[in-house]
Amino acid sequence: TDRKKLHTAPVGQVFRLRPFHVLVATGGGYAGYRKYEDYKLEQLEKRGIEVPVKLASEWEVALYKSVPTRLLSRAWGRLNQVELPTWLRKPVYSLYIWTFGVNMKEAAVEDLHHYRNLSEFFRRKLKPQARPVCCLHSVISPSDGKILNFGQVKNCEVEQVKGVTYSLESFLGPRISAEELHFNQAPPGNSFQEQLVTKEGNELYHCVIYLAPGDYHCFHSPTDWRVSHRRHFPGSLMSVNPGVARWIKELFCHNERVVLTGDWKHGFFSLTAVGATNVGSIRIYFDQDLHTNSPCYSKGSYNDFSFISNNNKEGIPMRKGEHLGEFNLGSTIVLIFEAPKDFKFHLKAGQKIRFGEALGSL
Repeated sequence: TDRKKLHTAPVGQVFRLRPFHVLVATGGGYAGYRKYEDYKLEQLEKRGIEVPVKLASEWEVALYKSVPTRLLSRAWGRLNQVELPTWLRKPVYSLYIWTFGVNMKEAAVEDLHHYRNLSEFFRRKLKPQARPVCCLHSVISPSDGKILNFGQVKNCEVEQVKGVTYSLESFLGPRISAEELHFNQAPPGNSFQEQLVTKEGNELYHCVIYLAPGDYHCFHSPTDWRVSHRRHFPGSLMSVNPGVARWIKELFCHNERVVLTGDWKHGFFSLTAVGATNVGSIRIYFDQDLHTNSPCYSKGSYNDFSFISNNNKEGIPMRKGEHLGEFNLGSTIVLIFEAPKDFKFHLKAGQKIRFGEALGSL
């Protein structure tokens, strides 16, 4: 009789699971499993063993997309902006440097105490002499990274990695009018690919560069060109590492991306910055109206902005090597451009490349 009464809730209330929790648990667990599978594939590739292409099924893609990567990326962005105590900066950044193989000798500021938060460290600038811009070739690498694929665009399909493709029209979106782009109308064509080629005898080329977390996160203009139009696709934020790119068809069409379109001396030219997990922030320096990974944008839509106006008939002129934008972590750059048939790439699939080095020339 002296014992205190214990008040307990019904078992059903204690162990009640909500759909959001189930999605996070299953989706997160599956994403972890895929990371492990990607690691095994990388080890096989290092040993020179060719790995057969195995694409994800629709339910696997749906399960992966159920993970709230946009919300997690926004949370990661806020965490990155938290100012670290001075005594904690060196241990935190040193761990990151060791994990991803960052070369701090190239950084404009090598002192780790200088970077107040992770965001500043990710977006660190380089010493001017660290990346000389090649003057002998017409197209240079816009960033540091790994070459996933390159070559001619065929049958309106672009390879994201060997054997895995995505639709050119799905990736770039509906064709922009010649008036908005402010250059000559393309000759009549039956396919979306043919409509992009503005000069007879030219071909359409592409190049995909993957930026790992340890790479320099800014990207630059790959050639002399004029940017006439920006198209922003809100999309998902799935990982874009080579293992996932090999697994999910049209991965780049699912993810958030910013497509810059314009022209260079040989016709059509575009540069697309593709977002990824924890890379919800894509910044274009001359575009203050761009806001990526924003809750106000829904997946499956896109929004356009033209840089051609009554006061600006030429768009945004960019010089080869000029600062263009930045990611908050690693991600992917896709170049799609028109050039004469004798254009040659100076690349090998899988090679590491640095900003300023040659991609190709005539």
